[in-house]
Amino acid sequence: MAIETNGITNQVWPNIKNKSVNLKQFFPIFEWGKTYDKGQFTNDGIAAIIVTIMLIPQSLAYALLAGLPAEMGIYASIIPIILYAIFGTSRALAVGPVAVVSLMTAAAVGNIAEQGTADYITAALTLAFLSGAFLILLGIFRLGFIANFLSHPVIAGFITASGIIIATSQIKHILGINASGHNLYELISSIFSHLDETNIITCLIGLSSIAFLFWVRGGLKPLLLKLGLKPKLAEILSRAGPVAAVVLTTLIAWGFNLITQNVAVVGDVPQGLPPLSSPSFSFDLWSSLIGSAILISIIGFVESISVAQTLAAKKRQRIDPNQELIGLGAANLGSAFSGGYPVTGGFARSVVNFDAGAATPAAGAYTAIGLAIASLLLTPLIFFLPKATLAATIIVAVLSLVDFSILKRTWDYSKADFIAVTATILITLLFGVEIGVSAGVVISVFIHLYKTSRPHIAIVGQVPGTEHFRNVDRHKVITQNNILTIRIDESLYFANARFLEDQLYDMVAEHPKLEHVILMCPGVNEIDMSALESLEAINERLKDLNVKFHFSEIKGPVMDKLHKTEFLKHQTGRIYLSQHQAICDLTKGTDPSCDETEKVLEE
Repeated sequence: MAIETNGITNQVWPNIKNKSVNLKQFFPIFEWGKTYDKGQFTNDGIAAIIVTIMLIPQSLAYALLAGLPAEMGIYASIIPIILYAIFGTSRALAVGPVAVVSLMTAAAVGNIAEQGTADYITAALTLAFLSGAFLILLGIFRLGFIANFLSHPVIAGFITASGIIIATSQIKHILGINASGHNLYELISSIFSHLDETNIITCLIGLSSIAFLFWVRGGLKPLLLKLGLKPKLAEILSRAGPVAAVVLTTLIAWGFNLITQNVAVVGDVPQGLPPLSSPSFSFDLWSSLIGSAILISIIGFVESISVAQTLAAKKRQRIDPNQELIGLGAANLGSAFSGGYPVTGGFARSVVNFDAGAATPAAGAYTAIGLAIASLLLTPLIFFLPKATLAATIIVAVLSLVDFSILKRTWDYSKADFIAVTATILITLLFGVEIGVSAGVVISVFIHLYKTSRPHIAIVGQVPGTEHFRNVDRHKVITQNNILTIRIDESLYFANARFLEDQLYDMVAEHPKLEHVILMCPGVNEIDMSALESLEAINERLKDLNVKFHFSEIKGPVMDKLHKTEFLKHQTGRIYLSQHQAICDLTKGTDPSCDETEKVLEE
């Protein structure tokens, strides 16, 4: 579009403006970066300190959960955070390893290689690469809606079951025994078969850490406030509870040389910044991991976008789901090339980041700097860190994810959703996370198809003294013996077209004096080809019965598609703008409001 300026046509400026908009769209850092000020820097810095303190033990623990060397948890929390700060749209989301994705990583990679081997690490890097590539493709083609195939109740059920499996999988570290398994039955069986190997000292460390961490969550902050500390400082110290557990148990293990008592410790952790790593480009490995990568990507995106939108709403900020896909994809690609494994936005760390006052994604970048410093200076100090302490950190973190109240809520509200949640929980517990989440997707789609294949269909009549039409079973309404008005409350497509035919024929059979059938369509947003063929069949069937077939309240886009067909040429009845208009025309009613309708019809 040209712009006239002093008689000179300018064709360039609009293009420059559009390029600027696109640049901000794909690089949100240019959006918030241009207004970054000292106040935001201070807020982001404080938030970064708090989150860094929290992430050091958490990152180590989640790497342990994924079956990877502890340092990979820290590596996965440095470059990915920086990349998300550049490409992501959430100002509070903290990206890194999370419990559910770590468990799914262990399940996926464990089927390909043995823990502790180079092949296992390579597979984890490749999984991060595939996840990142898939997420970026979804973002480029704006396919974020794919995540909608997982309903919220199913996600809640999957996360609850995963939390139970994760907590159970860490019992072996609490007891100091060898145990394995990909589902609840295998884990429990393996634990019981090795109970006689329990290390008492390890058990004491693990149980004490669990008790301490639970107390820290609810009791430390009130205690600090009673002692006179300022709320902000009390908050920081309470968030540092896991660090205190790490420091104390490490000192005990070092001071008493508990390695000689067979207490498992983290051991040597490489000192330095994340290394330059490379995923495998083997076709065989890709084909083995691609299914898991897709599942991890979708689950991670659903978890991340839920947290991001919740936090953004509190500050009236906007989240772009498709750009979030690109941000998370970039983070995973960064993780693959910097010694990490699949990452996503974590609930706990994001809430802490938000509560600590993070103003922009720069808080994540500062957190990455803090973790890089820790990787350079602190890793030699965690040689004696008991694995039982990290296991306790995981258990306390994931038990907050377990929410059985979803069962009661869905039972009270929707039996179909209750069945979906229950099935997802049981399948995940009995067969593992990958089969569980796959079943969740299938169940979600099946429930949607089932619900929409049997849409609500009501016979409606006119509410006396109004132009409104309501269900005859719910309201006292006016109806006519020769007119049947049916309201369909769902779009018409292949899964419910036959159902509409059957229901309509049954209703017509119950009205022997019928002359007109009106299909009222305020809830119809789409009519596909199968549904159109059903409407044509209905029209012909009613024609044979000397009954005219009318429509009312068809939406514009649906009407546009009907105009492209031959259906309207063969329709026996008319199409009315409103149901009231249809009744006035077909009954020549005496209602005064019909006078205006008559004028509209004449025009």
